[in-house]
Amino acid sequence: MPSQQEVRWSQLKVGLIVLVSVLLLSALLFLMSSASGMGLFTSKMTVTTYFANSNGLKVGAPVNLEGVTIGEVKKVEITTDASHKLTPVKVIMKLDPGFRASLHKDSSASLVKDGLVGDTVIDINSQLADGPPLQSGDQLPSVETTDLGAVMVRAKDTMQSLDTTLGKLNATLDSVNQGEGTVGQLVKNRELFDNLNATTRNLNALIAGLNSGQGSAGKLLKDDQLYNHLSDMATHFDNISKNLDAGKGSAGKLLTDDKLYANLNSSVTHLNSLLTEADAGRGGLGLLIKDPAFARKLDDTITNLDTTLTNINAGKGTLGKFATDDQAYNNLNTLLKSSNDLVNTIRSDPKKYLTIHMKIF
Repeated sequence: MPSQQEVRWSQLKVGLIVLVSVLLLSALLFLMSSASGMGLFTSKMTVTTYFANSNGLKVGAPVNLEGVTIGEVKKVEITTDASHKLTPVKVIMKLDPGFRASLHKDSSASLVKDGLVGDTVIDINSQLADGPPLQSGDQLPSVETTDLGAVMVRAKDTMQSLDTTLGKLNATLDSVNQGEGTVGQLVKNRELFDNLNATTRNLNALIAGLNSGQGSAGKLLKDDQLYNHLSDMATHFDNISKNLDAGKGSAGKLLTDDKLYANLNSSVTHLNSLLTEADAGRGGLGLLIKDPAFARKLDDTITNLDTTLTNINAGKGTLGKFATDDQAYNNLNTLLKSSNDLVNTIRSDPKKYLTIHMKIF
């Protein structure tokens, strides 16, 4: 069995191993905290900032200053403070005071990704900051940056839409190659191409003819006489407009003379008065419109007049004979002719027919 001295020596060796292990562990912890910018026994700065979204930020995430780690995230929580309604994510950071000279109250904090698919970290930017040095308990302003994950999601959606579009385009090109549709026929059908080519040639010939002044349309494009006529017509219209504005001529008087307007207004007033009287049944027009007895008399008169004209057209009565019997016309014509002969004879020998006898008592 081992002696007491050997037991003590074994215990001493175990104690030394434990002591060395504790020292090594302390050194390792010191080195790890130093690597993150935080000394093990260093008094730390507590700084707060607010973000609209945490973007996956976790407790213990590094806090960098221009890419150099100077601290870590100690707490991430949602605040109910009304003054931070748009930035409800409260982040508390512990920073190494050794970087106090590079930190200012107007430095800005933002959330960035540690690589394309890395964790979210806080990056402090002091390049343009020139305010007072940052103190423990201060609040850093935050700057919202584009979420790379959201950008990747949108890029993925865009690529999917592009892939769908390319698929449809490939299907369309396949249909064209098979001669389907108008474009397919144009590509595959030689007759359609020849017709289109002939139409193009005819159109070119037509345009060439127009440019050379052939035909009515060519004359319209090339003949200056038509332009001169149109210019003269425009000049005449301009002169007419000027005369109208000046009140010249009948149309000008119609446009500019207030007297004509007054007369027209007066005529309209009289016409309204006349129509009012007629509507009330007064006057001849009113009786014609409103009085049934007058209307019947007028109807009887028109009926009698129609009967008389019918009898005249039938040759009845004196007026009928005069209107339809040629003998009355011939007799009247003979009488007028005889009267003319008698007058001519008297004029040729008045003494024969005009003898004056004078008797003196």
